[in-house]
Amino acid sequence: MEQPNTICRRTFIISTLMGVISAMTERGSQESMNASSSRKPLRFKQDRFCISFWVDPPADTEMDAHYAQIANANFTVVMGGFGANTPETDKRQLDLCQKYGIKALVYLKGYEDGAVQGASQMAEITQADQFPDHPACWGYMLHDEPDASLFPALRFMVDHLRSVRPGKLGFINLFPTYASTTQLGVQTYEEYVRSYINEVNPDVLCMDNYPFMQPSHDTRDDYCNNLSVLRKYALAQDIPFWNFFNTMPFDSHADPTEAQVRWQVQTSLAYGAKGVLYFCYWNNAGGAIIDPKGQPTRHYDQAKRINAKLIKWGPVLMRLRSQAVHRVSSHSNSAELPADLPFQISSGDFLIGVFNHADGRTAVLINNYSDSDAANPTVRFKDGRKKIVEIDHKTGDEVIVPNHGGMQLRIEAGDGCLFLIG
Repeated sequence: MEQPNTICRRTFIISTLMGVISAMTERGSQESMNASSSRKPLRFKQDRFCISFWVDPPADTEMDAHYAQIANANFTVVMGGFGANTPETDKRQLDLCQKYGIKALVYLKGYEDGAVQGASQMAEITQADQFPDHPACWGYMLHDEPDASLFPALRFMVDHLRSVRPGKLGFINLFPTYASTTQLGVQTYEEYVRSYINEVNPDVLCMDNYPFMQPSHDTRDDYCNNLSVLRKYALAQDIPFWNFFNTMPFDSHADPTEAQVRWQVQTSLAYGAKGVLYFCYWNNAGGAIIDPKGQPTRHYDQAKRINAKLIKWGPVLMRLRSQAVHRVSSHSNSAELPADLPFQISSGDFLIGVFNHADGRTAVLINNYSDSDAANPTVRFKDGRKKIVEIDHKTGDEVIVPNHGGMQLRIEAGDGCLFLIG
């Protein structure tokens, strides 16, 4: 910016000084432009494990009680768009999230319009830009389950948010593996996710997958495959991934047991997820975590128990980078066990995530793959010289465990244990 001329006391040198000032200003402006063009926009950086849900509660006279209830169930993030979906209700939502120590992904109609139609909605987008920032705001809801034709518009909105809302997330949720090619807009799921990464350049990768978990219809392996695809591209892009999972009956899906809800969460963790999202929290048709009258269902206490563990594990989970995921079943023998597995485990059915911790240690998450029966495996860590600690699910503390001979674990159906080695 040109500075005001305050050096006019000697008229005989005005022209000389103005020439110098002009040259300096031009050079400074050019340097500023060069710096601005090389400076990357501030992107969203996840600072806590995300525990959230689909369908926020009504923005009614009981809104404060609704949000106290959310916090009491150990959720860390609220996604708007159903209860809070106007600037006035968004503001109330953010104030209550701040009150109860929760973050919010806010719904603003102008941003959703821009995510679908791009720059043609600039008037609505600019109006949404006027919504004031708030300390509880983590980002903004953009779109759910886009097909590939929407990727250019989504990129426009992601870039726009990085410009006008630096550090905030533009949240987009993708289709699952079982979506049709018509829904995806491309021929394969890998192509869909790869194109999304390349064209939209998101800060978080997210999808929804709702597995069938009956003996006669079990699609849990597809759930794992979906997580594997997200894991692959999230690692390559160095961004976190989250996923929605099922916690209610709908269509031909049965009402899941607590063990089945827990299995979905722990399986996501084994693949390295940094966020787990319940479908649904509130549902006027019933069956969700909260019933149509605002009363907790049995899923509320289930979610509260499961989330309490995630809260304690969260600081450790956020420092882990996935290295491998292994399925170890009763059909495996010791010769078939992966070489990078830092322990031996007795027969059973387990999903094992292997991670690098930011402090250099190795982490392993042992997930009981059964959604109906507890497991009592014996684990023998290979290097007896290394210190082994388990992350206590009630306190989050590192608890030293014996590293000689074998250690027998008790892992409830669908549950997991988290260890650090080194």
